[in-house]
Amino acid sequence: MKIILTISALLMIHLIQAQTHRFIYALQYKMDSTENHYEKQNMILDITPTEVKFYGQDLAVTDSLNQKFGMNSSYTDMSGQVVKRKINSSENENFINIKNGYYSIKTTDKINWTISDETKKIENYTVQKASAKFGGRSWTAWFSKEIPFNEGPFKFRGLPGLIFELSDAKNNFIYHLIKSRELPEVYSTENFVESSFGNKAIPINEKQKYKLIMEFYNDPFAFERNNFSKTNTNLRININGKEIQNVEELNTQTKSMQEVIRKYNNPVEIDKAIRYPK
Repeated sequence: MKIILTISALLMIHLIQAQTHRFIYALQYKMDSTENHYEKQNMILDITPTEVKFYGQDLAVTDSLNQKFGMNSSYTDMSGQVVKRKINSSENENFINIKNGYYSIKTTDKINWTISDETKKIENYTVQKASAKFGGRSWTAWFSKEIPFNEGPFKFRGLPGLIFELSDAKNNFIYHLIKSRELPEVYSTENFVESSFGNKAIPINEKQKYKLIMEFYNDPFAFERNNFSKTNTNLRININGKEIQNVEELNTQTKSMQEVIRKYNNPVEIDKAIRYPK
């Protein structure tokens, strides 16, 4: 994949003075670790004088269209990698959608890197190899000291330079830096990171997160089921394009959804994967 970087040594001083340094990574990831199929999306790393944020580019695109055309669209980032942190900090605020709710969870995620002497070239940049274990996976990163930000995709930071490439040992997650640009102001993400298009993130802890996820797994169509109990049995509802007319059909859909949830249970931090009952 061809790297398109606008940074150069001549622009470095100017870049350091800019308000938002934006780096775009192409992400390939497997929702199911047993398959060869990759989901693909671009992720944004924004570095400001006080904060670092990582989120899906489609979130920003949706917000921009809403503001430009007065729309009221929403978008759910399924990568599970929306985070922000203070500059030079390993304490992250993680944002997650669970059913119809939007939540934030604070975690401390220090990564201990082992830096190798091995180097290679990416475009005109010399990058150096580093490795670490994080989230139950083994990772390899290639970073460049020529870009003086000790940041990278998701929670990966702490190297003496920007991460250009990152992947885990089993290639479930692969990141490539493809673009960079500078923005003259601090870019606001209030509508789609700190809140989800109108739903402000509710702070919770890991125990509460587990409870919410399990409630959704045990009855993913609880709202629809509640409608059945309040109305007559002739109520028709649509789930994923299928018309549901009774509780038995709803139970069948519930089992199918639970199978999907168990199948696509491959988060970046695999040591935090939920152990769902069958």
